[in-house]
Amino acid sequence: MEPTHRIRALHTETTVTVYQAYAPSLGLPAARDDRFPAAWKRDRMTWIKPSFLWMMYRCGWGEKESQETVLAVEIARTGFEWALRNACMSHYVRGLHPDEATWKRELRRAPARVQWDPERDLHLNALPHRSLQLGLAGEAAGRYADEWTVSITDVTPLARQIHALVRTGDLDAATALLPEETAYPAGDELLGHLTVG
Repeated sequence: MEPTHRIRALHTETTVTVYQAYAPSLGLPAARDDRFPAAWKRDRMTWIKPSFLWMMYRCGWGEKESQETVLAVEIARTGFEWALRNACMSHYVRGLHPDEATWKRELRRAPARVQWDPERDLHLNALPHRSLQLGLAGEAAGRYADEWTVSITDVTPLARQIHALVRTGDLDAATALLPEETAYPAGDELLGHLTVG
């Protein structure tokens, strides 16, 4: 049985792939240059998602306004794990934090925050297990854009191809095109402060 909280991602020995969606004016230059352009705001919270299908749910297969360009951003595992170690849950969780005041103090200090949202199937319906969303702010956002990013690929054509197959009911062909997301090796050292049970 699939554990409720597990990071599933396309990863290598040195990198992990996360997804974001942007307006073409930002997404296309980022993919062309393999780095985020000056217009990318390093002082704002940015959310990265290792789950391709959760990204499809969020951006409506790249059809939502200002999310028409879907990017696969390959980042250094060292950076990803630094963000996890320095992250705080985005909301108070009884049993994980001693009290709400302690959580609020942690949240103010943390350069990263975590949400666990229901993973999605090909029809974008919620599944019983959850998918990681990692929010990066301040130092973490700057390091993500300027230090951790290895490559940026425009995967909008892939999103459209998979979506077209789903619409015609060819789920086997759609599944075959999905990025190969497997369990990311993250034990208590990385996730102990971000999950209960």
